[in-house]
Amino acid sequence: MRKIELEIVALSHSITQTHSYAVVLGEVNGLRRLPIVIGAFEAQAIAVALEKMQPTRPLTHDLMKNFMTAFAVELHEIIICDLQEGVFYSKLVCSTDNDTVEIDSRTSDAIALAVRFGCPIYTYDNILDNAGILMEDSGDPKKKKAKQEVLVEEQDTRSNDDLKAMTLDELNTLLTDVLESEDYLRAIAIRDEINSRKRG
Repeated sequence: MRKIELEIVALSHSITQTHSYAVVLGEVNGLRRLPIVIGAFEAQAIAVALEKMQPTRPLTHDLMKNFMTAFAVELHEIIICDLQEGVFYSKLVCSTDNDTVEIDSRTSDAIALAVRFGCPIYTYDNILDNAGILMEDSGDPKKKKAKQEVLVEEQDTRSNDDLKAMTLDELNTLLTDVLESEDYLRAIAIRDEINSRKRG
């Protein structure tokens, strides 16, 4: 089967499940999108790596990467290889100097590791056909997402409105508190609000 490369195009609150998130993978040079529901912890782990934030202590996926690097295990790619009853199955393709192995993984964990290693994410046509969404081609290249552009959407606009009502000093204090409690998704929203004010 031909592998199709995917890239992360969005990370947002899941509309269908409360306390869950969705990571949306897009077909590279294509119009199909693959939305995958993931947990809050995994969404945070992906967001931290995408935003190149440095947590005070290593998160679980950082620890896994450090462990693999220390023992010279290289992550070449991840493959979303199966879909059964709405559950995606993935594998990590890893190698050492003398062996290559495929390791079963939850898709959310595989994506969090792929972002950290900078390795490609693949799937197969049949999975995109069964669970993918076809986006319309607008024909306007300005409206298409850039390759590494990632949108972190907040479904709760009330919390974003709260940020707009705060002063810059209050935002900086809140950012420090949120980083200490390791709520990195909230930290991204606060940081973006601070940056937009500095630019404005």
